[in-house]
This record gives sequence, structure tokens and C-alpha cells, in this order.
Amino acid sequence: KKINFIMSKIVNDFNEYRQKMNDKIMASDNLVMKRFFNLDTNTYQDGALPAKTKEMLGLVVSMVLRCDDCIKYHLQKCHQLGLTTDELYEIFSVANIAGGSIVIPHTRRALEFWEELNK
Repeated sequence: KKINFIMSKIVNDFNEYRQKMNDKIMASDNLVMKRFFNLDTNTYQDGALPAKTKEMLGLVVSMVLRCDDCIKYHLQKCHQLGLTTDELYEIFSVANIAGGSIVIPHTRRALEFWEELNK
């Protein structure tokens, strides 16, 4: 799937801030942080489970833990890997059943970000 390089402000702001702060963290040359970031990256690569499935799992976990930055990150990865809106709603269902009604506000923001990704 071709990635659209004209991103909405909400998507662009998230990506710019994330990159800026990750660059600062990595510039600290802290071995533990570098290893953690590497472990995180490698966890979501194709293996016995395809990367798309792992990203969907990451999205559910992020929603249940109520981490909006993580939700946005996994939404972008899922979008890049071809997730459909129907699949997204099923992910929302799993996250809300597992996490309860407190996940609903995060579902709203996730849908808003998804809509921006699809513009």
C-alpha cells in the first residue's frame, strides 16, 4: 500500500514530536534504553505471527492500558500494513471488552486518528 506523504496536522504533529523526543532519548547513549527500543522494534517483526497480527495485538494492549501515544503508533503501523476499518472495529470490540468502559474515550480518539490516516 502506498503511503500518503500529505499527512493531516494531527498525524504530522504526533510524528514530529515522537521523532524529536526519540532522537533526544537515543542521543543520551544509554545502553539500556537503546536495547529496550531495539527489543520493541524486533518484537513487531514477522515471525510465527505476522507483523500485522502483532500490531493489532499491540493496539489492543495499548487501548486497554490507555496509552494514547501507543494507540496512535500502532494505528499508523496497522494502517501501513493494510488494516481495514472493519478489522479496526473488531479490535475496538476486543479492547473494550477486555478493558471496560474506561476504554471508550480512547476508542473515540483512536477512531479520530484513524480517520485522519485515511484522508
